[in-house]
Amino acid sequence: MQQLPIHGVLRSLCDALTTSASAVLSAPPGSGKTTVVPLELIQQDWLKGQSILLLEPRRLAARAAAMRMAELLGESVGETVGYRVRFDSRVSNKTRIEVVTEGILTRRLQQDPGLEGVGLVIFDEFHERSLQADLGLALCLDIQQGLREELRLLVMSATLDTAAVGSLLNNAPVIIGQGECHPVAMHYLDANPKERIPEAAVKGVRRALSEQVGDMLVFLPGSGEISRVGETLKPELERADIDLCPLYGDLSREAQDWAIQPHPDGKRRVVLASAIAETSLTIEGISTVVDAGWSRLPRFDPNTGLTRLETLRLSRAAADQRAGRAGRLGPGVCYRLWSESTQASLTPHRPPEIQDADLAPFALELAQWGISDLAQLRWLDPPPAGAFSQAQELLQALDALDEQGRITSVGGRMVAQAVHPRLAHMLLLGAEHGQAGLAADLAALVSERDLMPRRPGEMRPVDIEERLRLLALWREQGKGAARSAGADPTACARIDRVSRQLKPRNEGRGAPLSIGTLLASAYPDRVAKRRGADSGVFQLASGRGARLPEGDLLGGREYLVAAQLDAGQREGRVFLAAPISLQELREHQAKHIEQCSVVRWESQSEAVIAQQEERLGALLLSRRLLETADPEALCDAMLQGIRQMGLGCLPWSDGAREWQTRALSLSHWQPEAGWPDLSDEALLQTLEAWLTPWLDGVTRRSHLQRLDLAAILRSSLDWQQQQALEELAPTHIQVPSGSRKRLEYRPGEAPILAVRLQEMFGLAETPTVCRGRVPVMLHLLSPAQRPIQVTQDLRGFWERTYNEVKKELKGRYPKHHWPDDPWSAQPTARAKRRK
Repeated sequence: MQQLPIHGVLRSLCDALTTSASAVLSAPPGSGKTTVVPLELIQQDWLKGQSILLLEPRRLAARAAAMRMAELLGESVGETVGYRVRFDSRVSNKTRIEVVTEGILTRRLQQDPGLEGVGLVIFDEFHERSLQADLGLALCLDIQQGLREELRLLVMSATLDTAAVGSLLNNAPVIIGQGECHPVAMHYLDANPKERIPEAAVKGVRRALSEQVGDMLVFLPGSGEISRVGETLKPELERADIDLCPLYGDLSREAQDWAIQPHPDGKRRVVLASAIAETSLTIEGISTVVDAGWSRLPRFDPNTGLTRLETLRLSRAAADQRAGRAGRLGPGVCYRLWSESTQASLTPHRPPEIQDADLAPFALELAQWGISDLAQLRWLDPPPAGAFSQAQELLQALDALDEQGRITSVGGRMVAQAVHPRLAHMLLLGAEHGQAGLAADLAALVSERDLMPRRPGEMRPVDIEERLRLLALWREQGKGAARSAGADPTACARIDRVSRQLKPRNEGRGAPLSIGTLLASAYPDRVAKRRGADSGVFQLASGRGARLPEGDLLGGREYLVAAQLDAGQREGRVFLAAPISLQELREHQAKHIEQCSVVRWESQSEAVIAQQEERLGALLLSRRLLETADPEALCDAMLQGIRQMGLGCLPWSDGAREWQTRALSLSHWQPEAGWPDLSDEALLQTLEAWLTPWLDGVTRRSHLQRLDLAAILRSSLDWQQQQALEELAPTHIQVPSGSRKRLEYRPGEAPILAVRLQEMFGLAETPTVCRGRVPVMLHLLSPAQRPIQVTQDLRGFWERTYNEVKKELKGRYPKHHWPDDPWSAQPTARAKRRK
């Protein structure tokens, strides 16, 4: 690992790539080296006239890097240096350095697996660890290994685990630049934890404006916070003649370019930016950064199949990148809206996107590459197996993969669409039915920012058809009409542009489809059915719950397709949807609809139901009762019901419980004899073994009362065990008076014999059960049937205790026998005869 001042990095890097197929370059934030490196490398002999692909994580960064390099060469973009991003490119036959976004590289690899004419691929800002960057690097390594050993790879970043990347690249040389970055002074402003992000940011901006000069870059989580901070600051900034510039991904190209260039009249600027300005971008004139300390990141939940945006604390690496924006062109200042202790607790790096992203596009790209087993490629961090498997299941539902995980002809056409597989499937279906324009409009509406702006206290309608109507109004009557009807003309223009770019060229002549049917082709797992009579509450085919805004007009529909929703905590919130009919589902989702005979326990009616069901995933479309059903299935369902209700639902009599406790007592006293465990817990676990033969015709709770449970339990013992039970654990025992007294059994304890003292005269030894092994517990009773002694030592009672008892009770019960010698007295169950 070489550590060099920045002026020595380029020579060392060129030397490394001359002798090695790969290299890793790291330089501190703010060094500004990225745009220089490709210009120096293009002169190298080992390139042999081949071109360089430079990857940037964002479209704005790709355009800006190309413009900067072209400016250094004194040329226009599209000559020696060009760029290619989604729906926009400026390249020519003279282009030797092509700056592309990471998704463009994947497209190119799929179309040209050998990367003909390319000698070097540079992965810039690799620390961001986007899914497309990881995929692109894995595919390039595969090309190196199998097709082009001479293809060179360069991975660059300011904050990166260089050792891990170098190891992945076959122990490639690692070069670290140490110079040419300007100092940035840090100020920590500990924000009130109860204060909302926009409020804290406004305070930070005001302080920075009062203490610093020059242009300012403010980092906020997303467009919502940018809008709120901008609305608050705009009046005072206008009075101070300071230009306010928003900068985030959904802005037009013109608005983004305006934000990154110095003001033509030299006015001071405040740029309110999302993470789009975090890396790969030099905004001219910035000397002060205000960092709110939060990022808004997508998080895919494999349990729901949905992605939601979460506002999270940024990583330490991201904080360094943001602070470095202030030191790009000279000494700078960074105001961090958190404490130094919070800084120390930040995670070092953002987790790689591959660990928590929607892997459906990724899995389709791999299938097109011919990969179904992730182990066939080399990964810095392999994707989670569960999420990858779920992505493959979705692709199978979209007809993109077969059952073996291989790409289908439909899947191959979907890859060429260069959009999410869901939308690609819808675009292809729309084109087949002569509705390419409608499908493209729907895809643009789903993937772009809503054209109906959110107004305070006002709920936007969910129906996507209303957006289509507003888009058509914008196209036919222009901005004014669209704005009057509640649409954002800028958003309409962007959606129209994206729609035209997405629209397939070739159309078929199939019968027109409804909007709901088209959306269902993209979101088969988000077909939803209303739950009972609850308006606005739905269940998705995936099993997840979903809810519409209260009072929305689609709330009363029986079925709809939720095209846009979040994961929520318990239920997802639906933002865009379209109605669909049951007939349309049966016609166009037929391959996903199952007809199945179902025998199951229904808790509400406490009965087994047998019915023919029509299901789309978790949705029950229809059902009818079956006249006949498999007896074994009926029995299994009844057993399931008994387990749910508990063993108490069986007709327990006093005799059945007594028999159970006697059997349990024997299993405790004679563990070596192999008595079965007949406890409630064991009986529940072994229902099939002992209860199944008695359940013929039993299909509901009330039927259980027919059972003779005592007889059923006895049948769980063989004949010899039954006889032994009666002998070893008898129900009654004969006492000296001649009476037969019932024994009370309790598992794990001695049986209880409750008997009047007078009935035991003359008996010295305590009675026993289990062939003398277990003495009973005597409860010796007074004439009033109250215990006067509890003992297992009858002899000791006569010898030590009887006389005291006699003195106490003889006067109280004079009509009963209280002999002086209990050993020789006649036992009796009666009182003295009257004289």
